[in-house]
Amino acid sequence: PSDNLISEAKKLIQIPIHVIIRPRSGNFIYTENEIAVMEKSILFCKDHNIDGIVFGILSEENEINIAACQKIIKMARPMSVTFHRAIDSCENIFLAFETLIELGCDRVLTSGLHLSAFEGKEILKSLNQKYGDKIIIMPGGGVKSTNIDELINNTHCTEFHSSALSSGSFQTDANEVKKLKSQLINAINL
Repeated sequence: PSDNLISEAKKLIQIPIHVIIRPRSGNFIYTENEIAVMEKSILFCKDHNIDGIVFGILSEENEINIAACQKIIKMARPMSVTFHRAIDSCENIFLAFETLIELGCDRVLTSGLHLSAFEGKEILKSLNQKYGDKIIIMPGGGVKSTNIDELINNTHCTEFHSSALSSGSFQTDANEVKKLKSQLINAINL
């Protein structure tokens, strides 16, 4: 998002804000100039008391770009750091998780190597069993009120990402948000 949008969101929203840091669409293999743009965005977020950033940088081999990620994570602190679904482009997601844990990421947004978290729920479950005490696994991609109960019960994850879109729309649906929130609260209270 633009600097103005970030500033406005911070003024209007009381919940923690995690800004996606992504200079362009497409793959996650960035040039030095693109990484410099990302760094500038991170400094803006830091200067404006944003709670966290969400990013992902891969190497030419579609593995975690350790040097670039290390620099971004160090620059972002003390903000929370989430590695996004770029991880789903990695060939060995378990090795990628180990790398991100070593680098000090707080959470990873992933669909478990599939188009949707629901399709990747078995991998998400394995990831949470293996790494859930070291890093937060946040299923994302197609998370809806119609499937979140099964995702919670199957993966045992505690944080989820959803665009909460209504059918056929590109706008967040307030009713879908309420349904998701209600189901999460019910799951926590069980």
